Amino acid sequence: MKIVVIGGTGLIGSKVVAILREHGRQAVAASPSTGVDALTGEGLAEALAGAYVVVDVSKPPSFDHASARAFFETSTRNLLAAEEQAGVTLHVALSIVGTGRWPENGWYQAKAAQERLIEQSSMPYSIVQATQFYEFVPEIAAAATYDDTVRMPPVFFQPIAGDEVAELVGNVAMGSPLNTKVEIAGPELFRMDEFFRDALAPREVITDPHGRYFGAEPGEETLVPGVGAIFGMIRYRDWAGDRSARSTTGGFYSGA
Repeated sequence: MKIVVIGGTGLIGSKVVAILREHGRQAVAASPSTGVDALTGEGLAEALAGAYVVVDVSKPPSFDHASARAFFETSTRNLLAAEEQAGVTLHVALSIVGTGRWPENGWYQAKAAQERLIEQSSMPYSIVQATQFYEFVPEIAAAATYDDTVRMPPVFFQPIAGDEVAELVGNVAMGSPLNTKVEIAGPELFRMDEFFRDALAPREVITDPHGRYFGAEPGEETLVPGVGAIFGMIRYRDWAGDRSARSTTGGFYSGA
């Protein structure tokens, strides 16, 4: 079975490709560096020829909210059209937990727009919504730093190892279309300020009820999944303290 992974040379994409190949699938890593550009359409028809599944874990070159929305809308339209022409039977997309409940955040709304295009298309699909990756903890801290002070809101926060996100995306790609969304999060629920106070120690982290996450104030439960989510098994301290944990997935358990 040929599975094309759009964004297949990136952090999550490269892991998904490896997992699919370990399971005997013909996984193709597609990205601009391999001559496949979903934004312009370059190389899409050739890459998708004979493919049964397309996995989209791509990200825009710019995180400007307007640019991100244009990227996700254009690239998703191009992918869905190319998939229909190629006879692809399943479109899998990686998104973010909380897209439907945070209209103030432009990045989340860009991902929500991508999800709507997929849901409204005729293509069978599965959407995996993940919480923040452990790998992005430094970036999140940097975005919340003002005048050398880290200011974090005391909202719920449940990050996850990228390995476990990739494992679920790979499993979903090898299964039947869900035609819905599935959420995945890490095994531990934190308060965001407390998590970063521990993760960045001895650096000072200030609790700020109006602290922002990439430009917008999250609600109490904006960043965490709802009922029926899937939870990983790798805890942040283990991931951060043992580099071998970063290449070993621990399976999942379902939670209410």
